[in-house]
Amino acid sequence: MLSTPSSPFPARLALSLALLALLGACASQQAYERPAMDIPPAYKESSAAAQGLWQPAQPGGDQAVPTAWWSLYGDATLDALQQQAAAGNQNIALSVARLRSAQAAVASSSASLLPSLGASASSARSRSGSTLQADGSSNARISTSHSLGLNASWELDLWGRIAGTVDSARASAQASADDLAAMRLSVQATVAQTYFSLRAAEAQARLLRETLDAYDRSWELTRNRQAAGVASLADVAQAEAQYKNTQVQLLESETSRTQLEHALAALVGQAPAAFSLPATAELPAPPPVPAQLPSQLLERRPDIAAAERRVAAANAQIGVARAAFFPALTLSGSAGYRGSELSNLLSAPNLFWSLGPALAVSLFDGGARTAAVESARASNDQAAASYRQTVLTALQEVEDNLTAATALAQEQQLQTEALAAAQRALDVVNNQYRAGTVGFLNVITAQASVLSSQRSLIDVKNRRLAAVNTLLKNVAGNWEPLGR
Repeated sequence: MLSTPSSPFPARLALSLALLALLGACASQQAYERPAMDIPPAYKESSAAAQGLWQPAQPGGDQAVPTAWWSLYGDATLDALQQQAAAGNQNIALSVARLRSAQAAVASSSASLLPSLGASASSARSRSGSTLQADGSSNARISTSHSLGLNASWELDLWGRIAGTVDSARASAQASADDLAAMRLSVQATVAQTYFSLRAAEAQARLLRETLDAYDRSWELTRNRQAAGVASLADVAQAEAQYKNTQVQLLESETSRTQLEHALAALVGQAPAAFSLPATAELPAPPPVPAQLPSQLLERRPDIAAAERRVAAANAQIGVARAAFFPALTLSGSAGYRGSELSNLLSAPNLFWSLGPALAVSLFDGGARTAAVESARASNDQAAASYRQTVLTALQEVEDNLTAATALAQEQQLQTEALAAAQRALDVVNNQYRAGTVGFLNVITAQASVLSSQRSLIDVKNRRLAAVNTLLKNVAGNWEPLGR
């Protein structure tokens, strides 16, 4: 649109924009409210009523997860493995890339709030009219045109469509940051548990090797007694069978240890052929579980924060869908020079400019916009349900592992006592066998009982470590609530 300095158009434009701004207040984004949850003040399985009420999860990325929480185990090898996993784990790298993509989406959507400015330059030579005259000449006209200009456009966000898109993208980026924190926490917990299982397999293998030595001596003793005529061939066969069966168990433990080492290699981002871990067969002691665990601890869980941020993103999309019912107002303008001679192109006679608003609205779409709003509301309900389920699952996980950690601590104590009793019984039976008062079957039974108790004790220790480790993961790596 061309205008002159004396045109009243700017005044009319300002009045129109003011009226549209007043109308825009009717189409503002609906306020976001976090989905309500009925959360108890403490966990059911806590040994005492904990203080501190539930507080909603706040987005904060990995800032809510304590660094090096696994140091509670006091194991230098585990510390080194966690450092390698932080640098080389590819699931973490994938989450980092997704966060960068989400942050780029925020920058892209935010750019729509600002005007766009472009420049153009062109030069053209054209020919028109090519009728052949009677004298053989042509009436063709050749003209040259040059232009140089700037153009700008700006969509005024009167109805909050662009702002809602930015809010949604920002909430999604915050969810991606929390996803990254959740992935790091998951990898850290998996590294710890795989490491514990590897050490347990080593302990089992060491126990079985020691047992093989004892069984070999029993087998030899039985052969000697059979040669002396005080033991039967059946006793020798039973001793041999016991020895061979234990060899099979040793091979299984060694295979399990090898596979767990391969799993650790993948977790730290290395090929199994390039990774090795010296065997120690020593399981670290689990940190003590406090008597009080308030449900406030779930504040720091990044998966809950991510789920809540996705509700916020879905809520913002409802406003975006509703804004489609209102016209889009775009203010555009252009200015520049256009002429046939390049030498005096930048002169007043060649100047042109235009400025004007444009309104665009769909009058009939067959219900597409209504369907889009309903779809956005349904997506918001899905995100809210997912958030609530995430919270409920988190509560269940903590309750389960609180129960398991408490029970396994008691089980470890009882299993230690059972092992001591089995060892005393074996000592008595061995003395009786040497004295010839009992058969070798009694010795085999007592030896099997001791071995079973020893293996069960290692297994209980590993399961207790797993329960405490999972509980630490459930509360994002720390027993202490935020703000203490």
